[in-house]
Formats: sequence, C-alpha cells, structure tokens
Amino acid sequence: MKVLACYGVKGGVGKTAAAVNLAWLSAQDHHRTLLWDLDSQAAATFLLRGKAKVKGGSTKLLQGRSEVSKTIRATPDERLDLLPADTSYLTADLDLDAAKRSEDRVTKVLNEVSDDYDLAILDGAPGMSLMSLNLVRAADVVLVPIVPSPLSLRTLDQVVDIAGRAESHAAVMAFLSMVDPRRALHRDVVELLQGRYADVAASVIPNSATVERMGQRRRPVVATAANTNVAAAYRELWAEVAARLDLAVVRR
Repeated sequence: MKVLACYGVKGGVGKTAAAVNLAWLSAQDHHRTLLWDLDSQAAATFLLRGKAKVKGGSTKLLQGRSEVSKTIRATPDERLDLLPADTSYLTADLDLDAAKRSEDRVTKVLNEVSDDYDLAILDGAPGMSLMSLNLVRAADVVLVPIVPSPLSLRTLDQVVDIAGRAESHAAVMAFLSMVDPRRALHRDVVELLQGRYADVAASVIPNSATVERMGQRRRPVVATAANTNVAAAYRELWAEVAARLDLAVVRR
C-alpha cells in the first residue's frame, strides 16, 4: 500500500479539496483507496458524506486499543473508503505522546489495513505538531499545497524541515493552489516557486467557485463538474502524484 499525506503548515489553502478529489480519481483508476481524515474539523469526512465519529475515539485508535477495520466506512463510490474524523483529534498530540513509539502511531494503524488497499490518503490538520511528524513518517509522498503569496516559500521550507527532522523517507511534492492568473503577484510567485524547487507539480489548481460549491454538493469536483478547468487541473495533478507513487492512471 502506498501512502500519500496531504499536509501543510497553513490552513485554508486547498489541502482537503485536493485530498478528496485525488482519492476519488484514485478509486476511478481501480485502486482500492482509503482516505483517512485526521483533522478534527472533519471537512473531508463531510465532503465524502461520512459521519464524524470514530468508534472508541481517536485515543483508542492511535494507541492501538481498537480495531481499525471496524472504524472504516464505505463511501457512495466504489473502491473508496473513509476512516472518518472525530472531534477527539483535538487532543491527538496528547494521545500520541502517551503511546509507545509516539512518532509512528499513524504508520502502525495503516499497517493493520495495508493488505486491503492500494493507496491511503491522509488529510492532516495544518500546523506543526507530533501528528505532523507521524504524517511525514508514514508517507511515501507528502503533498503540500502552496498558495501564491510571498510567504508560500517559507511554509514549504518548514514542511521540508519537518520531513528532515522526522527522518522520513517521503518525497515532498508541492503544488500551486487557488491561483488567479489575472493577478500579477500570483504569476510572479508561480514563476518563482516553479523555478526554485525541483519537485513542484506542473499542474496548477486555479481559484474557482466550483471548488467552493463542493460543500453544497458533498461530492468531489471531478465527479460533479468533470468538464471544468479545475477538474482538469486535479486530473493532471493526480497523474503527477500517481507517477511518483508508481500507480497506474487510466487515460480518458
């Protein structure tokens, strides 16, 4: 099983939208896919029409005192399952700190279902924490959304630093999110970022009201608005991510 962690230091940058759309595309490409919502805000759980409730709470799950398979729920889409969020993730760092090998608890949970899935996508909460270390240590690829602002490079540097301190084997891959090509500042940051780092996705996710409407429809953009520019951008991003994870993509 491959593991993709969608993670960023800053919130509100399109992380969850990317996680949900990439998970749906993975399932459409016939990969058995699990999306694990590790954010107490439960946005990914909501968008996949799940209920934000983990049997026994996150404490038992992260400390290995509950059976993972019993917390996983099917979604309306074939081959796409959800490990939902729970408000108890607010205290996840305390739960992790109390466990043995606290930096590898997410990896241990995933190991229990590794034979059941081809890809696990982790939607982590923003910020820097013990959970952040867990995410980057569990992942094969850490996907970092970057909005076109002068502080974007700093947040990417922070994720790279976290991965280094965690002694993670994961590759850190950035992608540009919420881009408005009409704005000169956005164009400048896009050019600077893609020129400075080797592993920045060529695909750019545009700023789009279609993405905002995901909350109304509770469905991925790639499922409800397949012919839009933003859906095409997510498909391009998925192709790049899948290539790094050595997963097949069905050409359409």
